[in-house]
Amino acid sequence: MGLDDQVQKMEMRKNYRNVWHTNLMSTIAADTPCNLLSLPLGPCVSYMLRKRALYNDMSRYVCCAGYLPCSGKCGESKCPELCLCTEVFCCFPNSVASTRFLLQDEFNIQTTQCDNCIIGFMFCLQQLACICSLVACITGNDEIGDLAQLLSCLSDLVYCTVCSCIQTQHKVEMDKRDGKFGPQPAMAVPPVQQMSRIDQPIPPYAGYAPQQAYGQPYGYPPPPQVQGYPPAAHPQPHAYPPPGYSR
Repeated sequence: MGLDDQVQKMEMRKNYRNVWHTNLMSTIAADTPCNLLSLPLGPCVSYMLRKRALYNDMSRYVCCAGYLPCSGKCGESKCPELCLCTEVFCCFPNSVASTRFLLQDEFNIQTTQCDNCIIGFMFCLQQLACICSLVACITGNDEIGDLAQLLSCLSDLVYCTVCSCIQTQHKVEMDKRDGKFGPQPAMAVPPVQQMSRIDQPIPPYAGYAPQQAYGQPYGYPPPPQVQGYPPAAHPQPHAYPPPGYSR
């Protein structure tokens, strides 16, 4: 995927209508075991989630899900399991981000402002730690060096925590996709993503179907209606005074 295609994809994601089943702040409550497991075993969880995102069909695997220039050029078709294992251990951040983009593009999922703030804070903290390390290396100041080490430890802690929440968010979304939350009640309102599709300008009726017009025999289709206007129940009265009237 070229640079122009990546920019176009990023612009398209801004117009996605659906949202994640759970935001990053609620992932630990949504799936605590997965959140805790993703902290020490992040690459292993990333491997399982990518394979599951591909519906366990490794013939569809492409390095970094096709979002990087190296995608499709690493011999993935010959040994996809080994390539995925190498990706998650050597390029762990890219593996997590690629799985996220893969799910977003498949289900038209946007990233909420809260999630953007959390991910942006993680990146800014890493950049700040890097800048302090460079300043400490150039000046040789011990206080700046101690501050750089503190910021590095803090950025690593935030990075591991956010990556764990992101992977849990992916897992919960695929649980929803695979129907692991159970069937919905018969009279439940359709979910938001079904009522606000881009290719469906008018959402479907929720709950009860529209009633037939008064006086229409049962079993016959309702009379055609003009879009945007309710059906007329009674004939419109003539204007006053009636035509032809003169004093």
